[in-house]
Amino acid sequence: MNVVFLQGRLSSDPVLRDLASGSRLLSLEVTTTTDAGTANVPVAWFDPPTLPDWAAGVDIVVHGQVKRRFYRGPSGTQSRTEVVATEVCEATKRRQVQRLLAHAVDALGAS
Repeated sequence: MNVVFLQGRLSSDPVLRDLASGSRLLSLEVTTTTDAGTANVPVAWFDPPTLPDWAAGVDIVVHGQVKRRFYRGPSGTQSRTEVVATEVCEATKRRQVQRLLAHAVDALGAS
């Protein structure tokens, strides 16, 4: 099963791109901290229901899956391992975080 929960701080402002397919991609860089140190995690959120007004420094919670995405770059085919978000919310919004966790638990039970 491929399920990711990630809590961390935005290390840069989110970047919104309109794709040729008509989809929208919100790219996030999330910095997490553990006893072993920090890690920067790229997060891709396709077609977010609303566009958040977050900026660097905001604490967020992400629910999604780890995926490796292939795309064409200037030097040919390239890949990127990232978290593809299903849901994202600010960590300070406790009810939204609880709802996000409940949706994920329900999905785990259905598998």
